[in-house]
Amino acid sequence: MGFASLKRDLQNGPKRSLTVAWGLDSGVLRACREALDQGLLAEVLVTGPADKIEAVATDAGLNLQGFFIHAASTPEEGAAAAVRLIREGKSDLLMKGHLNTSVILRAVLNKEWGIRAQALLSHIATIELPTGRLALLTDAAMNVKPDLIQKSQILDNAIRFAWSIGLTNPKVAVLASVETVNPQMQDTIDAACLTLMGKRGQFSHKAVVDGPLAFDNAYSKEAAMQKGIESDVAGEADIFMVQELTAGNLLYKALSYVGGLSIAGVIYGATCPIVLTSRADSSESKLNAIALACKALQAK
Repeated sequence: MGFASLKRDLQNGPKRSLTVAWGLDSGVLRACREALDQGLLAEVLVTGPADKIEAVATDAGLNLQGFFIHAASTPEEGAAAAVRLIREGKSDLLMKGHLNTSVILRAVLNKEWGIRAQALLSHIATIELPTGRLALLTDAAMNVKPDLIQKSQILDNAIRFAWSIGLTNPKVAVLASVETVNPQMQDTIDAACLTLMGKRGQFSHKAVVDGPLAFDNAYSKEAAMQKGIESDVAGEADIFMVQELTAGNLLYKALSYVGGLSIAGVIYGATCPIVLTSRADSSESKLNAIALACKALQAK
């Protein structure tokens, strides 16, 4: 299953309402327009100043039919209004517009009216591999240097998300720079702990977890065989888990810019998936992220 087949499947399913927080971003509005036109969404709610949103759309040549603007005068107000629409059941999905990630996350995590569902929020990127199948990469955008407890929560989020988009019983590669446990390298120790947790059924859904694995043998069965590594995950990983943000971010951008692979990202762990894209992402990447969020919601 690639992004194209995922979007085709969604056209026959329930249509969702998506809310854009502070929608002064032509790329985001364009992706939402395409999602409406392709039958992925029923409506798009946008928070922010109506005159400026309409001006952005006009400059980009976008028709706002199917869009409904909810007035807000600052990014903070826009984020709060968007989160409240989700909490009150008036919309199904949340998407970041032209505001800092920290602003929307503060609203999401607000203790009085936020929408946190899990102990930890994490970023999950979905990659269309050259073989045409989808795989996940986590965490490349949120958690900087997680400890073992946080790593287990990040992995559990990824396993939950994998099941929600149809990757059942996912195979997980916990990445490190080497494939053996080295007592002087904490990442290898943590990878071994996560592997044992998987074998003991300590995650919310079933998964096959193996690590530490270097990226080459996680991605290529041949590379694993050449190194004499026996693994049910090698060459077949559905989830690539990095253990700190820098490694994840570098891998994410290398796969996108050097590898030319299609990638889309969401934040997981709230009551709904949060579509989180970079301003540098293409409209197609933003559209793919919307489709992923819609697919994940179908499982609820």
